[in-house]
Amino acid sequence: MGMTESNQPAQQPDEPDAVQPSAGQTDSGAREQGPSLPGPGRPDPLQGGSGQAGAQSAPAGLGDVPASFTPAQPQVPSPDAGQTQLGGSGPGRQLPPPGSGQPHPLGPGAPAVQFGAEHPAGPPSAPFAGPQTGQYYLPPGFQPPPAAPRPKGRGKVVAGVAALVLLVGGLSGGLGGYLGYNFANDSSAISSLDAPRPASQTSNAPAGSVEDVANRLLPSVVQIQVVTRSGAGEGSGFVISSNGQVVTNNHVIEGAAAGGTIKVVFQDGRTATAKILGRDPSSDIAVIQAEGISGAPVVQLGNSADLKIGQGVVAIGSPFELSGTVTSGIVSSLNRPVSAGGDARNSQATVLNAIQTDAAINPGNSGGPLVNMQGQVVGINSAIYSPNSAGGQAGSVGIGFAIPMDQARRTIDEIVKTGKPRQTVLGVKVESTEQGARISEITSGGAAEKAGLKAGDVITKFGDRRIDESDTLVAAVRSKAPGDKVTITLSDNRTVEATLDGVEVG
Repeated sequence: MGMTESNQPAQQPDEPDAVQPSAGQTDSGAREQGPSLPGPGRPDPLQGGSGQAGAQSAPAGLGDVPASFTPAQPQVPSPDAGQTQLGGSGPGRQLPPPGSGQPHPLGPGAPAVQFGAEHPAGPPSAPFAGPQTGQYYLPPGFQPPPAAPRPKGRGKVVAGVAALVLLVGGLSGGLGGYLGYNFANDSSAISSLDAPRPASQTSNAPAGSVEDVANRLLPSVVQIQVVTRSGAGEGSGFVISSNGQVVTNNHVIEGAAAGGTIKVVFQDGRTATAKILGRDPSSDIAVIQAEGISGAPVVQLGNSADLKIGQGVVAIGSPFELSGTVTSGIVSSLNRPVSAGGDARNSQATVLNAIQTDAAINPGNSGGPLVNMQGQVVGINSAIYSPNSAGGQAGSVGIGFAIPMDQARRTIDEIVKTGKPRQTVLGVKVESTEQGARISEITSGGAAEKAGLKAGDVITKFGDRRIDESDTLVAAVRSKAPGDKVTITLSDNRTVEATLDGVEVG
């Protein structure tokens, strides 16, 4: 065990009564300070530092003092009196009371001294001379009988062996603890690779979920590839007849109308060339016939009039040539006037009374179905809103538009049956004003003239629908069928009733 500087033996004085160097040593070889100051009525320990008997004139507990002594006088106890210091402070050894049966620290034959009472007078050679009161210390120069000699170096050897044992034990314990800790951690570690694989899910998707809608509709959705003299394009469509009749947008296939090829790619990988059965640029609807197809799965058509804002919908198609892509969202608005399709994109000839949705629709989705959560087609995806499309190809910003199925169904049916759809018309040309749609021109013999409308009249309501601009009126007329009757309200609060006409397209 190591020693500090305060544990080194103090320089011994040359007086004849000096304490011998071996006095006060502990077994470990360190020096022990004298015992602490006793309380009243208790045995008094030796006083001193670094193995020396303490000086009687020095305050107790101050550490190393010279070995010159004067007769002890009654002392007032100090708070730190009698502390043993081995590099610091600690309690001193105390003398046992007489008759206690405990060995005297100074060895056999040491005089018994009474403290706390006057000592009988005696000769100067006695340990105490003259009347004394209070607390006393052993006289200067008093030495206990020498203890039996100890083998040289034995204490140090024993201490060294103990230290070595402690060191080896500590290292072994530390190594064992470290290995045990690692083993415990390794043995308790959990790995996903050790867990059994979950059972295969064989149950059907919940009815009304996006997964359920996708499973039912994907086999009936196709990719349409068009090659013309000026280039190639692609879009989407859906099967309405098991013999391969496919509905799509007019602007998807119109390039092939002047000369080109159309190929249909089915979800199961089958491909077929196709021809145009009929198309309506004003409603942006077309029907094509895939050749050599039979047994194709068909979609179920729904009612767009039942749609509500906030209702969930799913869009399916081939955006950016990624066939079979499914996106979902809600109906974010209804009866939205939108211009779409072909060269007439910015004219009133292609204004749609569209369903607005936030389901992602991108280039290539055109012609694909918009489906409600019952798996019924309620619209045909046709256009997207993209404010920065002038510098490049447009992309989804969460505002897409679809042709309502109620409007498209009539046109599709006419194409399939006759090849020549009819467009619903009022027989006017209109322009926007602050009040509504002002009639700029009347078609002779048309529905408007028959109803008594004149150029300059401003239409503010069409049936129950408010008219705030010209495109709104065009979209409202297109949402009806030829022969439908409607009440028209003018800005001067007059109302007229008109029966809508139909004109053959193409």
